[in-house]
Amino acid sequence: MTYLVGPGEWICTLADLRTWFRCRFQHQAASVLDYLQKQNYITYSLLENKKVVKFKITNWPKDNTALEYNYPCKKDDGFFFFPISKVHELISMGKCSEMDMLLDMWIHAIYNDPSVQGSYSGPVVYYRNHTGNPMTSFQTLGDRWNHSKTTVSRTLKKFEEMNLITLVSFTGKHGSMIYLNDYLSVMFDISDVMIDKEEIAMTMQLPIHVPESKEELCVSKVIKEDQVSVPENDPCVPKLHMQFIIQKVAEMLKSQGIPCCECPKTR
Repeated sequence: MTYLVGPGEWICTLADLRTWFRCRFQHQAASVLDYLQKQNYITYSLLENKKVVKFKITNWPKDNTALEYNYPCKKDDGFFFFPISKVHELISMGKCSEMDMLLDMWIHAIYNDPSVQGSYSGPVVYYRNHTGNPMTSFQTLGDRWNHSKTTVSRTLKKFEEMNLITLVSFTGKHGSMIYLNDYLSVMFDISDVMIDKEEIAMTMQLPIHVPESKEELCVSKVIKEDQVSVPENDPCVPKLHMQFIIQKVAEMLKSQGIPCCECPKTR
């Protein structure tokens, strides 16, 4: 069947909703829709003998003025596009499940935005604190999700082990940055990017760990982007910086399917 839909409208089956909402029965999924409609988050209707759901996010044009297309995203699940203000209301209702946490991060992902630091490196989670700095602490996330700092740390580590996120943490009181893996391929059908902690650290002008040699442990040393270059009055690059750059290039090539740079015979 073909249905006419407009911006902010989606079509799915009730069985799909049962899977998305983690419900055992379809009537439970319908009750979730009823609740969302009573809260004025969505409006919906049941079609095809109540097997198909057509729903619309309330005030879609008002809350999505920055979007330059007039057709809904091809993603089946329109709940990715809940207005930010509604997400804040839902998040504050109680303790968040792991799925709540993950979706909260997806809805707040920012990519290639000049006003958000580090967003050109990949889709970074930014909770719009009007500073342009996406760095956050486990305590801040714990307050947002109504969990302890320990629980937040454990959950984010779990997400990282599942390859759902890349967690970039810095020593001291600097905080952490969270990048979403597979975000670009899922949402925009473009290739995902590799997140490099050292590159992000140089962008944010934060301390990074540079190995003195392969045999020695890493030591803390602040290297800024303008330092890793060839000075005009001295045409040389420090050996330490050269080794560091070569190592990072080798790692990037390996991630792209070219592992030969790590071969001991390579010069």
